[in-house]
Amino acid sequence: MKLWITRPMTPVVTARAREEFEVEFREDTMPLSSDEMQYALRSFDVVVPTLGDRFSAEVFAAVPGPRCRLLANFGVGYNHIDVAAAHRAGLQVTNTPGAVTDATADIAMTLLLTTARRAGEGERLVRSGQWQGWHPTQMLGHHVTGKRVGIVGMGRIGQAIARRCHFGFDMQVSYQSRSAKTLDFPADYFADLKTLASNVDVLFVAVPGGTDTFHLIGAPVLAAMRSSAILVNIARGEVVDEVALIHALQTGQIAGAGLDVYEFEPVVPEALRTMENVTLLPHLGTATEEVRTDMGNMALDNVAAFIAGRPVPNPV
Repeated sequence: MKLWITRPMTPVVTARAREEFEVEFREDTMPLSSDEMQYALRSFDVVVPTLGDRFSAEVFAAVPGPRCRLLANFGVGYNHIDVAAAHRAGLQVTNTPGAVTDATADIAMTLLLTTARRAGEGERLVRSGQWQGWHPTQMLGHHVTGKRVGIVGMGRIGQAIARRCHFGFDMQVSYQSRSAKTLDFPADYFADLKTLASNVDVLFVAVPGGTDTFHLIGAPVLAAMRSSAILVNIARGEVVDEVALIHALQTGQIAGAGLDVYEFEPVVPEALRTMENVTLLPHLGTATEEVRTDMGNMALDNVAAFIAGRPVPNPV
């Protein structure tokens, strides 16, 4: 069976793929074009796509009777794949849950601390050569320890963030999800998202992308937040209405934002790029050698099981 991996991988994953499979690597780091996705479905038995490779219903419709039988997605999020359309076309879809949890939670805390303590702004000041030295009212930010945090989505990543907040920073945890969870730390459940937003100092977004969560954080939720509150998004960019967020930041509805993902990624609006109270990262949630290798190996585990005729470990 022929395997196509659509992005460069870490050396460990590359070596394993070459040893175990008949594989071709695409060296381009940009998302697949529509023509490339159709080529993938026609020419390979298994494809390892990732974020940005939008396997839509239209792509599947353009390739009746595809050769491909498995999309082994590199990443836990799979909203770029129309899974129902893939299944109708006879393809299985898998993902890589678990491997990304701690790294993404670490980036969430990085975004919170950098925004609250104005660390990005401070570093830019030092690099500019304009820093005039310490004084008692220099760059006063927001204290994090002991504050109340709200988490939208209490899955693996949401719980990892909550543990860091509770055990590391003595924060009071509240959350909103489809239903209340049994947790190993104290947390208050809110059924209503706007009520949660109005009661916290920090609001983390940790839900999957997709039609169910599109613009979940929009003008009504942002208006409910405190003027001293910070929004942190490590989920998917389209979960937050970017226009509404820019308005909330420009008008002082909220104090700041920490973003690792963007609605029209990699395009980031100039309005966000020019704000000092916003921390902007280039989708670094899982960007460590160890985690990307774990993700790659998990994707290849799915490939190996499929080729061997076994149930895939991580079906979507």
